[in-house]
Amino acid sequence: MADSAEHPADLPACPSAQGAGAGLLPSELRGWMLLLAATGAVEQRLRSVVKEHLDVSHDEFLVLCLLAEQPQGGLRMTRVAELLGRPKTRLTYQIACLQHAGLVTRRSVSGDKRGVEVALTDKARDMLREASGALAETVTGALAHVMGPEQCAAMSGLMPKAATESQPEPEHATVSD
Repeated sequence: MADSAEHPADLPACPSAQGAGAGLLPSELRGWMLLLAATGAVEQRLRSVVKEHLDVSHDEFLVLCLLAEQPQGGLRMTRVAELLGRPKTRLTYQIACLQHAGLVTRRSVSGDKRGVEVALTDKARDMLREASGALAETVTGALAHVMGPEQCAAMSGLMPKAATESQPEPEHATVSD
């Protein structure tokens, strides 16, 4: 599978890049399939970059990203589990690993003896800031590998650099199954 990522010209054309009405699926389902392919491509490429720059697992990285978007406070662990679609027991382990690495803090929520809130440490914020360029470049490259120019342009509302910096060559607008 790693070879496929290295040689995008060898992959079949992206089904969603073939135009509306080109297949059996309605446009909503074609869009969903493209989103799944894009997500998979981003996750696959990010794993090694995250490990190299942050020395955490991909799942721990997702926790850090979610917390990075919060104000100086944090989020309840139940909310983190809900937003990431992770079981609470798995999240408890990930948070313990992140806390051991000095990347998050845990504290009880006042007035709720069962509630636990997690927040990023300054160390984690600094690490994310330092790695942000490499992470953003990885995401943009992975999306450009999977999506054609039209899909990249559509993504520009969420990620402006996806449309402006990384227009793939026509043979790169491919996706594997």
